[in-house]
Amino acid sequence: MSAKTPEATVDTAAPAKAPARKATAKKTPAVKKAAKSAAVKAAPTAVAKKPTTVKAKPVAELKEAAPKKVKHKLVRDSFTMPHDDFKLIDILKDRALGFKRPVKKSELLRAGLQALAGLSDAKLKGALEALAPLKPGRPPKSAD
Repeated sequence: MSAKTPEATVDTAAPAKAPARKATAKKTPAVKKAAKSAAVKAAPTAVAKKPTTVKAKPVAELKEAAPKKVKHKLVRDSFTMPHDDFKLIDILKDRALGFKRPVKKSELLRAGLQALAGLSDAKLKGALEALAPLKPGRPPKSAD
């Protein structure tokens, strides 16, 4: 038998320090999926991307590009109107269905505002004076 050298006495079969195990609890499919997606997101990418050169577009081409669609901020509000005016909304909705254009209440109100904006000051004043005045505030709860 040969003498053992110091290098031969090193135990290479022993694994490196293993991470501590977590308590084994049953995981639901949703928890497993979330854990898997978190692990995928946290994993570093091993592939280095080759730098690419991008040709600059002329200024004229940039201006001709399609404009981005502008998102308008929406405002939610409530208001009070007489029952007869509220019936007009249903009548106008039925008229729109007559020419196969379903319409919502908000669309009718917006179209009415656009029509009012196109009136002269005298015609707008006349339209506003033709309205019946309302008491300010919320109407009382009815006992239907």
